[in-house]
Amino acid sequence: MADEKHYNVIEVEKGVPIKAWTKGVPLEDQARTQLLNVAQLPFIFKWVAAMPDVHWGIGATVGSVIPTKGAIIPAALGVDIGCGMMAVQTDLNARDLPDNLKGIRSAIEKAVPHGRTNHGGKGDVGAWQQIPTRNAEVWQTLKPRYHAILEKHPKLDRGNHANHLGTLGTGNHFIEVCLDEADSVWFMLHSGSRGVGNRMGGYFIELARKDMQKFFINLPDKDLAYFSEGTEHFDDYVEAAEWAQDFARCNRDLMMEQIVGAVRACGEVRPFVAELKAINCHHNYVARERHYNQNILVTRKGAVRARQGDMGIIPGSMGARSYIVRGKGNPESFMSCSHGAGRAMSRAEAKRRFTVEDHKRMTEGVECRKDADVIDETPAAYKPIEAVMAAQRDLVEIAHTLHQVVCVKGVIRHQNRHTGSGHPLAPPPHRTCGSASGDSVG
Repeated sequence: MADEKHYNVIEVEKGVPIKAWTKGVPLEDQARTQLLNVAQLPFIFKWVAAMPDVHWGIGATVGSVIPTKGAIIPAALGVDIGCGMMAVQTDLNARDLPDNLKGIRSAIEKAVPHGRTNHGGKGDVGAWQQIPTRNAEVWQTLKPRYHAILEKHPKLDRGNHANHLGTLGTGNHFIEVCLDEADSVWFMLHSGSRGVGNRMGGYFIELARKDMQKFFINLPDKDLAYFSEGTEHFDDYVEAAEWAQDFARCNRDLMMEQIVGAVRACGEVRPFVAELKAINCHHNYVARERHYNQNILVTRKGAVRARQGDMGIIPGSMGARSYIVRGKGNPESFMSCSHGAGRAMSRAEAKRRFTVEDHKRMTEGVECRKDADVIDETPAAYKPIEAVMAAQRDLVEIAHTLHQVVCVKGVIRHQNRHTGSGHPLAPPPHRTCGSASGDSVG
């Protein structure tokens, strides 16, 4: 039937409906409960949209699009404010790559600090020990607004900030070298606002909880604590979130510069041009937008904006396909799509269920780590990306299909092991950083 909907509707007795693009993919009970809790909040605009990669998260569901009027929920955005993807297409072809890709992987690993040691303290391999000149210059463009935030909230002034700009992090953050359907070479990465964004997210989530207690507001989940528009904390949070989103975008820009420079200098490939196409998109962020003729706030937690013609990135797991997509501007999803495959199980469950041999088999043909520290990121820990893409065919169209040939992951290590991350190749700048490109909330 021509008018058949591509989503499921979940009716909520004391709230707005949930439109879930989950046909053909599982919706776990925990995630469903979280969606129901969000839908019962009095300031949700029209409905909640759930993307096909939806899964349980702290506070709000990962893979959810939450439209609000007159309020904002810090935990709906979470602590990795501005997390997102970047991809650039080069004029390299698969035939330009060496048979053994370990040299390229090593060059990238030396150019971009990644992982974490010493609990993120002194000597952490995931932070700069000596900040490159280019990165320090970008930090100067972010610093005045950061200090303005600190004037109101001095407790945020602790830990890493400038020394995390241009670094990858841990968990599901990654850097990849990929080939598309024409064997063109792409560089792709996934990261966010690092330690400073995490501090801001956690701080304001706790502040919102205290406000709920102060005003005797009872919630179905304490993590759904919110700030009402017009209050001091609302404005302060919006300012902090917008700044962290800009930091995250700059972080990805700088990493891509470092990657391109490292591959150019490593001697493994011919001279090449990058940025035939370049995409940099958030998938954990809040923005002021206009939908159904009303100005609202849209919080996307694990979702990408997909207006008509918007270019976005939907990665699969390491070892699976990833997609460069073009938005269709579907109003019912508030012009959004998924941000990836979505976890099928917890990290602990993945480590319990799979072995290093399983991981080696599932990442065959990919130059990547194949040890126990990355089993929580093994492909089978994620939903099948093909099913996720099929479930959102009315939200985006596929522009390019990528498969990775190199994957760099950061892991947490508790012993100090220097990897050379503090002595990068420092390529020259090739773009201006600092603009949120329409993803601001101010």
